[in-house]
Amino acid sequence: MAKKYYVVWKGRQAGIFTTWDDCKAQVDGFAGARYKSFPTKEEAEKAFGKPANKVIFNAAKGPKKSHAGGKNKLQKVPLNDETIAAMPYEYKLYTDGASEPNPGEAGSGVAVYHQNQLTELWYGIYEPVGTNNSAELHALNQALMMAKPLLAQDKSVAIYSDSSYSIQCITTWAKGWKAKGWKKSSGEIKNLELIQSMFALYQEMESQLKIYHVNGHVGVEGNELADRMSILAIEAKETQFAKYNQPLDIEEILALRRG
Repeated sequence: MAKKYYVVWKGRQAGIFTTWDDCKAQVDGFAGARYKSFPTKEEAEKAFGKPANKVIFNAAKGPKKSHAGGKNKLQKVPLNDETIAAMPYEYKLYTDGASEPNPGEAGSGVAVYHQNQLTELWYGIYEPVGTNNSAELHALNQALMMAKPLLAQDKSVAIYSDSSYSIQCITTWAKGWKAKGWKKSSGEIKNLELIQSMFALYQEMESQLKIYHVNGHVGVEGNELADRMSILAIEAKETQFAKYNQPLDIEEILALRRG
């Protein structure tokens, strides 16, 4: 029998698996599971959006260990699709930004989920010369603006970003920078005007809004979709923040070029 590679986008553990038994262990009985078999590793990698040698899993042993730097370490993923799905928020907004190169052309993306179902994708804020950090901030800013009217309607909202920098800027560092006249001892505050605007908006919602960090490119569906939107923003050179008007075919979207 020819060898197959099984891509699990949504299950107990997202990744690329080399046996049906391992794949089945992730999706059997898992609500909303999404998976598909591929005849070659290359096709599986393209569909999942990450090199197979970094994401192939064995259900009994967990992720293969990385040998980078001569050390064997398992990456700890703080949140995955299953744990996020269990969180009691009506709306879950995923943000991501990309720059090619860095600095270079930059764009931002947001994926919107209502009751754990994908409802909207957004992309844009193209910058001819931006950075990963500016793109991540712009994506988070758009999510903050989306969250405000939802919270005003007493909806529960959480935002998920893979940018520790962006989260820290708004939830932690900005308070100190503002107290010191928007200055810091180590030099200029990059992206200052954007951060000031975002911090003012965040303060209006701070008591109601939760912002979480997720690891990028570990198979968290919303994060992966936001990533694809950030690349689409660059390719389309979309300066506004535009709604993705194609069918929300998650598998097809995940097969798009990743950041």
